[in-house]
Order: sequence, then structure tokens, then C-alpha cells
Amino acid sequence: MIADPEPNTITRPYRGLSVQDVDIPLTPVDIGALLRCREVYRRTAFLALRNERETALVAVRPQDPNLLFSPVAELRVLSGPATTVWIDEPAADVGNASSLAAVALAHQRDDALAYVVQGRFEHVNFIWRPAPLTVHVTEVIPPHPPKLLAMTEQVVSYDEDLPPVTLVLDAVDVRQLMAANPAPHYLLPCRGSGAASGSEVSFLDCHPPYHPDWLLIGCDRSRQFHQHFYGAEPRRVELCPKVRAVGPPGARVLTKCCLLERGVQLDGRTAVVPWGANLDEVRAALRALCGVPAPELPNTELPAAAP
Repeated sequence: MIADPEPNTITRPYRGLSVQDVDIPLTPVDIGALLRCREVYRRTAFLALRNERETALVAVRPQDPNLLFSPVAELRVLSGPATTVWIDEPAADVGNASSLAAVALAHQRDDALAYVVQGRFEHVNFIWRPAPLTVHVTEVIPPHPPKLLAMTEQVVSYDEDLPPVTLVLDAVDVRQLMAANPAPHYLLPCRGSGAASGSEVSFLDCHPPYHPDWLLIGCDRSRQFHQHFYGAEPRRVELCPKVRAVGPPGARVLTKCCLLERGVQLDGRTAVVPWGANLDEVRAALRALCGVPAPELPNTELPAAAP
């Protein structure tokens, strides 16, 4: 029996949705009468039926998925014209759930269940009751946008197995920490902190002459460097985004820490990547937060040629 889709359902891959123009009323009775007389392609799981400006979404199951085409064994009208929204958005990547959700929510209607989007290359997909997952990205600024956020946005844009995701930046702002902690001299981890060097600011990666009155705005690794360079413990304000990561209770949090050399560290709904993370590590962290398993390589064997 065909059940209702879960929220955020899309067709994966989108070739599983077939768009067909029909000249019947888009009612369950008329749709049933039409489709029970038709064959469907073995990969087709959903039909978007269009009668002029009206659209209905139907789930179907072919009688024999081993045949190229076979009769419809089961069908269910998921959403009729009153609850289905057709959207033309040429810039949308309809293979990407986050892209679909963004388009759908821009055209959101309280009574809508299904949003069918014609996007880039005139390809079509749908999303059912879009409800993106929120991931808080805790990262140091400046620069702005910070690198981890930019990398996470890149992963969201290309990983077609992810559910729709909304990214929220929780910024650890070096300038705000300096303003909240007055000191005659500041020691920052590196020039990437965005502050200009001068009489009041030095950078630890440049190994400057020791100032007994400076305040280190840095993480535990910076403290270790300071101890190695100068043989003394500095006064310090914590900068590590992992330590400062704060989100609503139960929030999904993606952050980074330079004490982690490689890979991904998971702690409940918090995922930590190295300070110099690569895209594979960010992707693995984001998938773990969203409950998506590691990707499996498809079977690349081609079918045997017909005799």
C-alpha cells in the first residue's frame, strides 16, 4: 500500500517523476480511471498530471519493475489541484532538496502539500511539505563569510542525498571579544583575525617579542604555542568555536577545532571538523548531523546488449 510521503520527500533521482499533460478533471476518480489503462516506466514513482494551470501529484507502482514498461499496479492521489503548487523557477536545481525547499517556501501556502518545481534545464521535481533542518555553524569572524560556513554552503549545494537544510551562522567575533575584554595589548592567533597590527595588537604566528601585559584572544592550541614560545601561561579569552558553540537545546551544530587533526568528531548533535577541514570532512559531518549515511557507489555495470 502506498503511504503518504514524509515531510521533505523529493524524487531521488528526479527522473522518478514523470510530468504528463492530460485533458481530464484532476479528481481521484478520473485520475484512477485514466491511469489504470496506462503503462508506466519501471523507474517512475510519481506522476505530476497537468490540466492547463492545474496540477495533481500521484504516487504509482508499476506491476513489474523488471520490465521497461508495465501496467499500473497501485496508485494513490497524494495531492490534488487545491493543494499542489506548480512553480517555474529557472535557477532552481531540482535535484537538490535545499534548493527545492527554498523555492517552495518562497511560494508557501498554508493549504499546500506538494510543490512541483520546473527549474534548471527545464527539469522538474517536487517537494512534499518542506520543513528544512536547521544547522548552526559556529565559526570565528572575520573574515566574513567565514570559511566553514562557505564550505558548508558548498556541500549543501551539491550533495543531492541531503534533506533540505537551512544554515545559521553563530559567529564568534574577534572584535567583539576584544571590545568586551579591554587590555593594553592584545595577542591574536594570526593575521586572519582581521585586526590591524600596531602598538596594541600582535600576532602569535609571527612570534612577536613577549609582552607581559598582553591578553591572548585564542584557543587552547594558541595557549600551547604561547607556552612553547615564552615559557609562560598567558591571560586568555577563549576563542575556540567548539568551546563557544551555543545553540538552542537539541540544535544541530557544526563547528571546528584545531586540536582535531583529521576526520570528524561527533558528540550528540554537535559535529566538529579540523580547523583546516576539507570538503569531504565537512560533508561527512553534515551528513551525520542530518542522519544521512555515507554515500555508496552505484553499480556502474551496463546492461548486456540485446541479441
